[in-house]
Amino acid sequence: MPALQIPDFKMEIWHIPVVFTIGILAGFINTLAGGGSLLTLPILIFLGLPTAIANGTNRIAIVVQCMSAVAGFKKKGISHFKLSLLFVIPAILGAIIGAQIAVDLSDILFKRVLAIVMLLVLGLILLDPAKRWNTNRQLRGNDPVRFGRNQLIATMIVLFFIGIYGGFIQIGVGFIIIAALTTITGFNLVVTNSHKAFIAGTYTIFALIVFAFNGKVCWSIGLCLAAGMGLGGWIGSHWAVDKGERWIRLVLTVCVIAMVIKLSGFIP
Repeated sequence: MPALQIPDFKMEIWHIPVVFTIGILAGFINTLAGGGSLLTLPILIFLGLPTAIANGTNRIAIVVQCMSAVAGFKKKGISHFKLSLLFVIPAILGAIIGAQIAVDLSDILFKRVLAIVMLLVLGLILLDPAKRWNTNRQLRGNDPVRFGRNQLIATMIVLFFIGIYGGFIQIGVGFIIIAALTTITGFNLVVTNSHKAFIAGTYTIFALIVFAFNGKVCWSIGLCLAAGMGLGGWIGSHWAVDKGERWIRLVLTVCVIAMVIKLSGFIP
């Protein structure tokens, strides 16, 4: 593996409050639904980071925010470590592959793939696949164990491919994880969000390593963003448990629509 490379970027004083504030908002959104990176990536690019480096730098904040959210869910009694650990193993393998692809991706292709994927995610949310499992959610919505072996295998296979996408781009991966887990396992959105935070945070550590060793991470900006997203993730995890599924779905829908509108400007 090549030696760790650090990109040349000078952080200005005014960057700190801007990045920190955006981080809080993005961490809150990411914990309740997903799509916070739609706020953070444009900010990183606006500050002068090339797209590939912005993509890698954003991973520092994702790790911190997700771990903060996991701690918040655990404090609220929503934590199923053993099952989350099973789920994350294939996602880690996928994320390493996805990150390796991303380090050499052109800006134009990056934006086109992102726009297409977000339109597909919007379709998933509007179809509301979780409704198909309404009975199951009533029976075991808060039970982390009682579902069949076939469901576990299917979940792990799907999470491998989600890991590839998450390592590749990350934006909107929360929507995809939520759609997959609610459809296959039947968990309600509060339980699903606790698993999502653990899965995304853990596989992102491995994706971050790939970006860092390819010189695609600006640590000063990333750590500032991480501080804000960590605080936002903690706030969001408590809001998710206290406000319940109806509020999460509302935030989820608003975030997806906002993402698609924003991405429409990315298509040449």
